Amino acid sequence: MSAAMDTESTYSGYSHYSGHSKKAHRQGSRDRHKSPRSKDGSRSEKSVTIQTPPAEPLLGNDASRAEEGQDDNWGETTTAITGTSEHSISQEDIARISKDLEDSVGLDCKRYLGLTVAAVLGLLVFLTPIAFILLPQILWRDDLEPCGTVCEGLFISVAFKLLILLIGTWALFFRQPKADLPRVFVFRALLLVLIFLFVFSYWLFYGVRILDSKDTNYQGIVQYAVSLVDALLFIHYLAIVLLELRQLQPMFTLKVVRSTDGESRYYSLGHLSIQRAALVVLENYYRDFSVYNPALLTASKSRAAKHMAGLKVYNVDGPGNNASGQSRAMIAAAARRRDSSHNELYYEEADHERRVKKRRARLVVAVEEAFTHIKRLQAEEQQKAPGEMMDPREAAQAIFPSMARALQKYLRTTRQQQYHSMESILQHLSFCITNNMTPKAFLERYLNPGPTLQYDRDRWFSKQWTLVSEEAVTSGLQDGIVFVLKCLDFSLVVNVKKIPFIKLSEEFIDPKSHKFVLRLQSETSV
Repeated sequence: MSAAMDTESTYSGYSHYSGHSKKAHRQGSRDRHKSPRSKDGSRSEKSVTIQTPPAEPLLGNDASRAEEGQDDNWGETTTAITGTSEHSISQEDIARISKDLEDSVGLDCKRYLGLTVAAVLGLLVFLTPIAFILLPQILWRDDLEPCGTVCEGLFISVAFKLLILLIGTWALFFRQPKADLPRVFVFRALLLVLIFLFVFSYWLFYGVRILDSKDTNYQGIVQYAVSLVDALLFIHYLAIVLLELRQLQPMFTLKVVRSTDGESRYYSLGHLSIQRAALVVLENYYRDFSVYNPALLTASKSRAAKHMAGLKVYNVDGPGNNASGQSRAMIAAAARRRDSSHNELYYEEADHERRVKKRRARLVVAVEEAFTHIKRLQAEEQQKAPGEMMDPREAAQAIFPSMARALQKYLRTTRQQQYHSMESILQHLSFCITNNMTPKAFLERYLNPGPTLQYDRDRWFSKQWTLVSEEAVTSGLQDGIVFVLKCLDFSLVVNVKKIPFIKLSEEFIDPKSHKFVLRLQSETSV
């Protein structure tokens, strides 16, 4: 390592002090007129050994910025070990943390308050029929009429109906919340109010007509409790219709566009409020959209900045000359650069595609050779004692160095290094070895960038969203509504279109019309 660094320093000193020779002059001239891809030649002679901690990316962000200056022979001569910081924070992280701290208290209070109200009301609903039956037995048991066979049968009916209602309520309402919505769910709130008013009216009638008068007809009291349970079952059926069945029929088509790269998807939804439609969009976004990669956008930004910069005008006639000539010269130079920018873009993209294909081929060959070595090891290990056999984790660690360099270069070229840490690659490799998967199955995650759910949650750039809408978020979807889902780095623009009414007509075809006649002419030979 020290020898390599001494060699590099000697080379840099030599190129500095030999400026009077013709060879050095020609080399310096070529370096000045070299394309931006080879401008960073000194950096292209170094390679980074994978020494990152498990929680850090496989390749740092500095590597992505230096990618434009790397050629295909990068890292073939010298190896340098670079350190990475385990504790770093950016301004975006500070803004994200402060926003999370501000919103977490209010959201948690709202969530627990809603759960508490729903739990108390549900407990009141289930205890009310039981209280209607037990209170007469406790308060004026001696004055009650005897309960016959029909009354005892009603006990069984109440017990099973309450069991059915308990199971249905657990299946419909007691679910793990998927998100914190900005406003309450209107239908759910209406159902809670309806249940409260319904139970309150039953208690009011029970207190006036049964408790005050101490009614002795116990069978009528039990039937009154049964009627309450029947009404609660009907309310539960109404809740299923409003909360689950109403939204099943598609009525609207939503076009979702990501603001940074223009990637779009279409979804069909039923009658939903804007906030619940936004929740459905986000659930599908993590599954359908490719992961947001800001490194892919830096190339176009740097290219635009490069075209705008570098225009200089020199006044050879002195400072007293008119500035209009300088303005015309700058406009003309900018126009010439604009005319040739499409050629530069074409060759840059072609060169990038060539490098990607080349490094992809190297990666595929390296992974196939590594998996072939694993198969040979497995065949050899079958003949050894059980204590000497390797587990999948050890096998993954054994073959990973043979493919690490090729994978490192490919991820840096495609700007995916921030999404794959060394630990995640080893886990995926051991998973593929455990399940006897092919090299193509292992490479699928890295050759084709997948959705956001494929990567670790720490690599996500979108965790907390803000819903922006001109209409109230509790109102239903309508034709032409546009709302925006914003996060810290980008936004999703959602345009709502109503599915048109389709008029389908029928045309009857007579089966007798499918008859044909073959006409033969005399001069035609058949």
